[in-house]
Amino acid sequence: QVQLVESGGGSVRAGGSLRLSCVGSGYAYSQYCMAWFRQAPGKEREVVARIDTFSRTTIGDSVNGRVTISRDNAKNTLYLHMNSLKPDDNAMYYCAADARCWQSFAPVFWKYFGQGTQVTVSP
Repeated sequence: QVQLVESGGGSVRAGGSLRLSCVGSGYAYSQYCMAWFRQAPGKEREVVARIDTFSRTTIGDSVNGRVTISRDNAKNTLYLHMNSLKPDDNAMYYCAADARCWQSFAPVFWKYFGQGTQVTVSP
C-alpha cells in the first residue's frame, strides 16, 4: 500500500522560508518520479516542482527561482525548500509519485498523492 506523508507546512511572514518533507512507503521509492503540487481554495491543483529518478528537476513557472526540489532515496524522502514566500503561495501542498514518469504536469498523470500540508503566508 503506497503512502505519502507530508510535513513541514506552517505559517510564515512574507519573505520567509519553509522546508516541506514527504516520506514515501509501500513502493520502490527510487524508481518513481516525484513532484510537489499545490492547491489554493477555489483554484486548480498546479505543479510546483518535479524530480525524476535521476534527480533531474523541473520547476513551475509560478515559483521559479524561489524553490528547490530534492530527494533522498536512502530515506525515501522528498523535499521542497521554498524561499521568499509570498501571500500568493498560500495553499495546501501535496507530494505525488508515479512510476510512469510522464512529462506532463497535469495531476491526472500522477497516480499517488499524499494528504497535504498547509502553507500560510501572511503579508
